[in-house]
Amino acid sequence: MIRVAIVSLSDKGSKGERKDESGGVIRDIVTGIGASVSHYELLPDDQLLIAAALERLADSGDIDLILTTGGTGVSPRDVTPEATLGVLDRELPGMGEAMRAASLLKTPHAMLSRAVAGIRKQTLIINLPGSPRAVRDNLSVVLPALSHAIKKIKGDASDCGGV
Repeated sequence: MIRVAIVSLSDKGSKGERKDESGGVIRDIVTGIGASVSHYELLPDDQLLIAAALERLADSGDIDLILTTGGTGVSPRDVTPEATLGVLDRELPGMGEAMRAASLLKTPHAMLSRAVAGIRKQTLIINLPGSPRAVRDNLSVVLPALSHAIKKIKGDASDCGGV
């Protein structure tokens, strides 16, 4: 079972001025594939707080997958990608590229996404957009690869492709 942490990022949400709908969408989707959400938190758009949360969760050894939502655009307070890149051991650019490519089929605004994905220790971290619809769209793109990616990150040495 994949152990998931959800980290929602929103200045207004962290102040109680806006409900975090995207975190609930993530929870519904990942529990629908049999994953377990073992942690949820809502933080303001603060690079140091975000980085500290990602480090703490990944370094705990209790989380296989951290999904962030929010802060991936071009607004001055959108700092999730910088916080994520600052804590990664290895980046997985294909995930961000795949999400942007699929999203571009729906909106030209997808090219403004700066979402990143990567690995810290044995935890996969993926940035998702902030809107519930965009979370659904982007998560559906990476969902088929999650189980395989996590197995490989944890050290599965079996061959990836069949003959």
